[in-house]
Amino acid sequence: MFDLELTEEQQLVRDTVASFAQNEIRPIARDSDESGTIPQGVIDQGFELGLIHSALPEAQGGYGEERSAVTGAIVAEELAWGDASIAMHLLAPRLVAYPVADGGTKGQREQVLPRFTKGFHAATAAVVEPRFDFDTSRFETAAKRENGSYVLNGHKCFVPLAEDSDLILVLAQEGETQAGFLVERGAAGLTVLEREKNMGFKPLSTNEITLENVKVSADARLGGDDGFDVARMVNLGRVGLAGLAVGLARGAFDFACEYAKERTAFGVPIAQKQAIAFILADMAIEVDASRLLTWEAAAKLDKGQDASREAYRAKRYAANAALKIADNAVQVLGGHGYVRDFPVELWFRNARGFASFDGTTIV
Repeated sequence: MFDLELTEEQQLVRDTVASFAQNEIRPIARDSDESGTIPQGVIDQGFELGLIHSALPEAQGGYGEERSAVTGAIVAEELAWGDASIAMHLLAPRLVAYPVADGGTKGQREQVLPRFTKGFHAATAAVVEPRFDFDTSRFETAAKRENGSYVLNGHKCFVPLAEDSDLILVLAQEGETQAGFLVERGAAGLTVLEREKNMGFKPLSTNEITLENVKVSADARLGGDDGFDVARMVNLGRVGLAGLAVGLARGAFDFACEYAKERTAFGVPIAQKQAIAFILADMAIEVDASRLLTWEAAAKLDKGQDASREAYRAKRYAANAALKIADNAVQVLGGHGYVRDFPVELWFRNARGFASFDGTTIV
């Protein structure tokens, strides 16, 4: 069981991020999709909200606030209501900051975390691999210990902000153990390929990267000899993706609902037509169901429990629901849903991406 009542602090966070999404993100979402870029001003404003450094330790320049997966899911939902790709861009530095804060050695925390406290700092994680049978429980990217160092070989895709990041957390297989390695930009053998041309998430820069005999010191292994909990990172990432999917779905539902109330046919709003009303009702149910599954997984993670089943279920259900809801929004708008004058086609394209993105965000 988990508490569905938000704390006063969570409600404040929700209201603050929702206002930012409505006033700053939503108005630029279409132009960002068309241009493939995000205005620097919005990125800077996102940093000022404390999306990254508020939960980092005071000793490394953060605010030292208690971190909660439930609160993180709420933040992801509200940002994605504005635009999912801009949300993912703003949250991408967490992919390095949070694992280092959670499982890094004292030296790693002191070296890495201060980078995220003085302004938006691009950093990312390389998780997904370009193969049909990719499984987060076993990577093909390999790490081999050689003479006190590690040599990395592999191929990753859907790496957000790879072009601009000076630090990449590479998840790899070290024998039978999963491990993470902090690889600085410019390391010999690390190649960031050209930007991927995705159907959706166009403002979000993602790339494939290759690692060919990339040599890193033993100190680059996250957590040192003790390592860190890769499975927990994956679960926190799935909850983050589920939260983003809920936000996109809710945005599509809200827009379709308002459109149906204003659009008339045969003298009455189409929302009063039974077929449309049933579609909208199903959309509302799916939004709430996705959110509940997401919060359930997040609450279990906050208790320090294994939430592998819940996190996977939440991510898969929310991703499928987002696609279904976005598709229904296109249907409610009829011909208007297919043209770029309205945002639902954008949301439909973005919703399709959740099936492919894993390890691209974290709460």
